[in-house]
Amino acid sequence: MITLMLAVLTSTAGAYVAEECVETANAGPPADYDEQAQADFLLNYFSLATTFSPIHAPVPHKPGTGSVGLEVAVIPPLGCERRLVLNYSKTEDTNKAPAAPRPRVSFTFPKIGPVALYAGLGYVPPVTVFGTRNVIVSGEAGFGVHTDSGLQLGGRYHATLMKTIAEIATPFEEGGEAYDDFYMGSTFGIDAMVGYKKSNWTPYAAIGFTDASTFFYIGDDAVVGNNLDPYASLVASAGTQWRPSSKIVVAGEFYTAPGYIYTARFHIGYVIGGGAGDDGGGGDEAADES
Repeated sequence: MITLMLAVLTSTAGAYVAEECVETANAGPPADYDEQAQADFLLNYFSLATTFSPIHAPVPHKPGTGSVGLEVAVIPPLGCERRLVLNYSKTEDTNKAPAAPRPRVSFTFPKIGPVALYAGLGYVPPVTVFGTRNVIVSGEAGFGVHTDSGLQLGGRYHATLMKTIAEIATPFEEGGEAYDDFYMGSTFGIDAMVGYKKSNWTPYAAIGFTDASTFFYIGDDAVVGNNLDPYASLVASAGTQWRPSSKIVVAGEFYTAPGYIYTARFHIGYVIGGGAGDDGGGGDEAADES
């Protein structure tokens, strides 16, 4: 999972440089290289990789219905210029997992006037995988308005908390005793959304502000790796939601926290609630909200 990629280390253990990064390491760090900035980037990166972005239209479902499904967030591999630390003398093994899966459920409540309120939850249980134990909890709450022309407008609040217990920072000496480390990352933010529903497709875009906070405790020497430049800036996404049938919803989006991550995210869900004829993403007039 996520922590298999986390290697924001202060240890000099092994001073190992991966083969694919030897040429970059030999060239030395750039003139503006900063050790703390390198660590801050890595700490921010993996929190931003698990933000709870929309992956749905401004009105996710026909009011009175929802979905249960799975999200998959692609985690782009980091290049050597981001993996090299300790003045370019050591690489971090950050590219273990290419994606982060997250079960996800959402529901759009009956409308209040023209406004549809909705809420969603994502959860990854604390299952130990490859010697790491992770738990990720995410939530969202939002509103949307669907106009007769097909235009949709909305806003949402989202938050995520991820925790990991694992040997993230390796021992100071090769073969030394390994200690568990603790990593915690949290994000929260708001988004403004716009979309346009045509038939069973709803292209959409979102722009907002997200704040990231991290905590990293290194068990080897009881040191806390401080993030002196936590991310607090704009995020954006653009994608489309598709209803291929009355019981299936599919969505995909491009997501970015500029300067940190540019990635793709996907979701597939099974529609719950509503009558047998409801098609929240279809073309019938009785189900025109998503």
